[in-house]
Amino acid sequence: MAERTVLVTGGTGGLGGAVTAAFLTAGWRVVVPEREGSGNTPATGPVHVTADLLDPDGVARAVAVAAAEPTAPLRAVVNLVGGYASGGLVHETPIEEFDRMLRVNLRPTYLVTQAALPHLVAAGGGAVVCVSARAAVAPFPGAAGYATAKAAVQAFANAVAVEYRQRGVRCNTVLPSVIDTPANRAAQPDADHGRWVPPAQIAAVIRFLASDESAPTSGASIPVYGRA
Repeated sequence: MAERTVLVTGGTGGLGGAVTAAFLTAGWRVVVPEREGSGNTPATGPVHVTADLLDPDGVARAVAVAAAEPTAPLRAVVNLVGGYASGGLVHETPIEEFDRMLRVNLRPTYLVTQAALPHLVAAGGGAVVCVSARAAVAPFPGAAGYATAKAAVQAFANAVAVEYRQRGVRCNTVLPSVIDTPANRAAQPDADHGRWVPPAQIAAVIRFLASDESAPTSGASIPVYGRA
């Protein structure tokens, strides 16, 4: 039986499926919130819970499920939920689109982390891993909202690392470039896909950052660019 639980948001996406598999293989109990839960039980894979992660009540429900197993306390949170949209230059981008990028990338990360932190502290410590993006440190034209939102995720993770280091909770960030998912291949069919990073490789880094193997590491921003 699993002795610890990880909450993986966005666990059904292109990267999320690989992250979920990595933790299951390592023997973790994995809880995956989604808008339409499948009702799976731990015996068949991850525990799915229906929850809207933009809503505090939905987040509370997801975290409660993740923390509900006394023999497998919540010891890690992986924040994968987010979104990308490209557009025009800043003067061409409506404030509504800019706000939307902040909402879908930063709000779930904040709400889930906020709700989970008391459980991580109560369990004796743990880890939070957030997913930012290369664009946070190397923006490109037409994505000011996305770059700003991902930079905010990185800054938030660093704040959590500082505030909770004395309570045994670490927080680190990974910065992908282009991930080799079917959706990205469909969107960029003429790109050199061999330069992109497979989801399983990023998942291995995330699992490491959530594990005791990375105990001395907190407040780090890890580039996972591959050759992209």
